[in-house]
Amino acid sequence: MKKLGLTRTNLAALIAVGALGLNACGSADAENADAESGNGDTVEVTDKAGDTHAVPQEPTSVVATDNRIFRTLAEWDVDLSAAPVDLMADDLEATQKYTQSEDILNIGNHREPDMEMVTAAQPDLVLNGQRFTQHAEDIAGAIDDGVPIVDTNVETETGEIDQEFRDQITLLGEVFGNQDEAEELIGDFDEALERAQEAYDSDVTVTGLVTSGGDINYAAPTTGRAIGPLYDIIDMTPALDDDGSSDHTGDDISVEAIASANPDYLIVLDRDAAAGDGTSASAQELIEESEALQDVPAVANDNIYYMPGDFYVTEDIQNYTTILNDLADEWSE
Repeated sequence: MKKLGLTRTNLAALIAVGALGLNACGSADAENADAESGNGDTVEVTDKAGDTHAVPQEPTSVVATDNRIFRTLAEWDVDLSAAPVDLMADDLEATQKYTQSEDILNIGNHREPDMEMVTAAQPDLVLNGQRFTQHAEDIAGAIDDGVPIVDTNVETETGEIDQEFRDQITLLGEVFGNQDEAEELIGDFDEALERAQEAYDSDVTVTGLVTSGGDINYAAPTTGRAIGPLYDIIDMTPALDDDGSSDHTGDDISVEAIASANPDYLIVLDRDAAAGDGTSASAQELIEESEALQDVPAVANDNIYYMPGDFYVTEDIQNYTTILNDLADEWSE
């Protein structure tokens, strides 16, 4: 994860002091919101929470917090004034526009976000979602009155993550005038989903796993982190259908319980590949070197799919498209 450099920290802190002072004079904030954003023209959009906003067509300062949109914004060449850079993958080429920039104020991460950086950015548009959904009220308190906070969050436990992504990308296309590019992203996703659905054999039982800190944990259908939504949109048959949660490290499970479920196929998220400190064993080591799992069909037949290493910090439509195509390829062999 990219960490905030001292130079940028000091600069941002100085800017923040000035911005906080300006905030105290906010009697004309609402009137100035449009005037300070490009040519003052706005477009009306309805966000993922169902709220309607008039957003500037040419925003001068954009703050984005939602991991699932960073790659899309970068591909559309959207400049950001502030973002949680600590939550971006350093090695993801698409978002190096942000991770290698000295111009973005770093909000940090969702556990201890630096709201002074949001204030210092003086945004006329905020895109908020995923890990930062919980901080919407704090963000509202850190910016001028009247600045739209557009909810871009994708709900993963609805059983319809495919439609959630379609709605999210359509929304972003409307906000930035990139409707054609949005349609292309959605089209690629839909094509990959159709391929995976056609290639999957419902007789093949599947178990989702999340490895973290040297542990093998369970990702339940629908609710399980990252993998759960795939059960619904592909209509996969679970080998183990216990209740679970969306916990970031998965749910406790013994390797004996996995072995008893006898899955034909495993889909695995290695959380440490994106968020670990490099000291824990990889998902491949944990699973393929486990004596208790050696006779499980998925392991014995090498029917294991490891999700992309950056998935835990992206979880975007592009990565789901990649996964669906990868699974379609494997199941078509």
